[in-house]
Amino acid sequence: MEVLKENSAYLSNFEVLEILKQVRGNKTQKSRNQLATITYQTVRYLEDTPCKIQNSEKIRGFLKAVESFNLTKCEKLTLINLCPKTAIEIQLIIEESEDRLSEEQVESLLQVISTHLGEPEEPEEEPGEAE
Repeated sequence: MEVLKENSAYLSNFEVLEILKQVRGNKTQKSRNQLATITYQTVRYLEDTPCKIQNSEKIRGFLKAVESFNLTKCEKLTLINLCPKTAIEIQLIIEESEDRLSEEQVESLLQVISTHLGEPEEPEEEPGEAE
């Protein structure tokens, strides 16, 4: 495999995981020898990141919800990949966040991330249901 056009698009971890799962499923002898280790290690790594619970619908919903925040493509991508949970993480991801976002906007952004990209809600057990 060779790179035809470097940086023609940015991919989220979810997109990389989906591509590598497809590559892993379509094995030819030559590609198996060249990509097996890379694919295995990358999939193994990505399955332990937030992208394991993401899907295209969640990402589209997130991107629509953050339109009003005036974020760059790279900032949006980093938010998708890392799913920050604290204001400090937002500050590290978004350049000049102190000037660009108010505290209320940061909290709102964290809520959007939690709503669209967060862990799925576990059904709460009724008292007495556990063994």
